[in-house]
Amino acid sequence: MIRRLVLTDVRSHSALALSPGAGFVLLTGPNGAGKTNVLEAVSLLAPGRGLRRASLGDIARRDGPGGFGIAATLDDTTEIATGTLASAPERRVIRINGAAAPGNALAEWLSVLWLTPAMDRLFVEPASERRRFLDRLTLALVPGHATESTRYDAAMRARNKLLAEPFPDREWLSALEAQMAQHGAAIDAARREAVSAVSAQLAGTSDTDFPRATLALEGWSGDLDALLAALAAGRARDAAAGRTLVGPHRADLHVTHRDKQIAAAQASTGEQKALLLSIVLAHAALVGERRGQPPILLLDEVAAHLDPARRAALFDRLSGHAQVWMTGTEPALFAAIGEDATRIALG
Repeated sequence: MIRRLVLTDVRSHSALALSPGAGFVLLTGPNGAGKTNVLEAVSLLAPGRGLRRASLGDIARRDGPGGFGIAATLDDTTEIATGTLASAPERRVIRINGAAAPGNALAEWLSVLWLTPAMDRLFVEPASERRRFLDRLTLALVPGHATESTRYDAAMRARNKLLAEPFPDREWLSALEAQMAQHGAAIDAARREAVSAVSAQLAGTSDTDFPRATLALEGWSGDLDALLAALAAGRARDAAAGRTLVGPHRADLHVTHRDKQIAAAQASTGEQKALLLSIVLAHAALVGERRGQPPILLLDEVAAHLDPARRAALFDRLSGHAQVWMTGTEPALFAAIGEDATRIALG
């Protein structure tokens, strides 16, 4: 949980210091006040490119000195900071308790999950979007997942580059494929464990306010030896395609509306949002049980797009959660939330 958050030259905020409490952190204000910018800053305290997937240069304040800084103090007094320097605007710097650290180390301290309006079409978007969502779920359960993914991607890029050469070194190809197989098998196993665990959590809930979802991982699956053999056999095909056509980077998350027995992509827009919320809520509960520390939830304009009954149900489900950051243009949206919430007006 974050006890103090300080932003320096982040998007529209030249300097902003917040002291959020436990439970709900409610950010209100007109459009353009920088509410989502605050959520983005929190999302960057976890591995990855944050909820907007923006380049680092775009995060720095447009009229600022060129770099930006995000610093947080956690409830155990750990200090986490990330940002860039004006001299290297596309090189991310991460510090934990003042010492330099790799980006993936952030997963050991915070797990962050978010829902934004852009994710409303998750179930009808290309598979890559659902993989990113699944990897965020998996990372909160298996912090080492980020490292496995980074190493797999690096080996795959090197293999693709090597295959583009007229006479690629076969021994080097074999070495790269061995790395891909090792990390790819770990990625697949972690994802499948996460899918199984979240599905079980969803199946065990008696909540009828949100539709229950069933999750399944589709596409490639297999162990180290299976992937190694597939990569070796597919060299000519992959060289012609200019990319690797087999592996965990080709998997897809399939979600089904359990009660109606239809694919989430075939459900109504409102049901798709409710399904997404049900997954996030089940996952948050699961992470809390397993890690003893539930993820920080970032819900951007979620309340505004729910009917009053489901909005009240959401607030009830989130009551008691360690920390939930929510945005909204109107404070009245959060009237049903008790006085214990941290209420911050921006703009």
